[in-house]
Amino acid sequence: MSQPFELKIGLRYLKAKRKSTFISIITFISTAGVTLGVMALIIVLAVMTGFERDLKEKILGTNAHLVVIRSGAPMDNYRDLMDNLTRLPGVQAATPFIYNQVMLSTGRNVSGVVLRGIEPESDKKVTRLSRAIVKGTMDTLEPDGGTDSLPGILIGGELSKHLNLALGDRVNVVSPTGTITPMGMMPKLKPFRVTGIFNTGMFEYDSTLAYISNAQAQKFFDLGDTVTGIQLKVGDVYATSELARRINREYGPELYARDWMQMNKNILFALKTEKVVMFIILTLIVLVAAFGIASTLFMVVMEKTRDIAILKTMGARSGSIMKIFVLEGLMIGVTGTVLGVLSGLLVSFNLEPIIMLVQKVTGKNFFSKEIYYLDHFPSHVVMSDVLIISLTAVLISFAATLYPAWQASRMLPAEALRYE
Repeated sequence: MSQPFELKIGLRYLKAKRKSTFISIITFISTAGVTLGVMALIIVLAVMTGFERDLKEKILGTNAHLVVIRSGAPMDNYRDLMDNLTRLPGVQAATPFIYNQVMLSTGRNVSGVVLRGIEPESDKKVTRLSRAIVKGTMDTLEPDGGTDSLPGILIGGELSKHLNLALGDRVNVVSPTGTITPMGMMPKLKPFRVTGIFNTGMFEYDSTLAYISNAQAQKFFDLGDTVTGIQLKVGDVYATSELARRINREYGPELYARDWMQMNKNILFALKTEKVVMFIILTLIVLVAAFGIASTLFMVVMEKTRDIAILKTMGARSGSIMKIFVLEGLMIGVTGTVLGVLSGLLVSFNLEPIIMLVQKVTGKNFFSKEIYYLDHFPSHVVMSDVLIISLTAVLISFAATLYPAWQASRMLPAEALRYE
């Protein structure tokens, strides 16, 4: 099957001749510009998507999908409420929790932490805390009744390093809201035994969270048979907003529910906004390359003035002349886009080894977990993003060809041959 003559001529104009070497150099630079722009877009969006996905996994691994608490007071009827909540459509499991701020002291070191009381058996069905434990277990939070029997406590790996604690070590939990005595307010102190160390992969959690059993938390904080709230696990993590609104409607102002997206909306919004902004900024690279495509076509039109006049004299229509230069510019854009997609995917799928190699060669750490709250460099390619980037690059390249191609189509044969 023969090719259309517009495509044949467009391909011929792309081939370098001795007198058009400069145009070929500009063509190469334009193609390289599109390639770099597309590659940068794919890599950056893959990293941003990887950060967002990894962060969501860490948040959902440590926290429940939805939390129900009572306004301004502990929850005393939590068992009946748990039964009612688990009957709601989409709810898979529920567990009570207690939440308070305390200090951990080892005699030499002190650190402020968030102390959570949990029920180990039901918590395993709601959160992934049990999977994050790297040493010990969460089944030994209650004392076993021995002579030196202390209640157990789970701490994060970063917190254990800060306090210089190992499995089996003793640590004091100090509550700033103690008891009132004739000497004034006295902080409440109770010793615990480290029975587990967890690593969520998120520095903020591993350095500020500690867990004890609900029974011990109730005794320590004098809560009686009450809890702070109830954690829920749902089937669809992206349908929690509607469930939270339903709970708020049915249980009135006394109780209110918040889903994981509401509790982390600031950081999730920041990540999404940054992803959009980076897409817009890096698209400017493709726009700059598009100016190179337009410049190339203008120079080709000026060089091929005689050819255009001859083609029109032989009967070629203005639409055919325009199509020749549009196809030529599109070939530059499509070639750059394909090369950019291939190189972008290659780098994205091997980004962490590349980063590690660069850090090893330069001796610098470009990825600090203290800053990014993550312990590895995430990269996740979404094919819909790749498709959008590819279409955007091709459309920008197409738009860049229209004006020079239109100018070529308007050229009159007599005017083109006047000075030849």
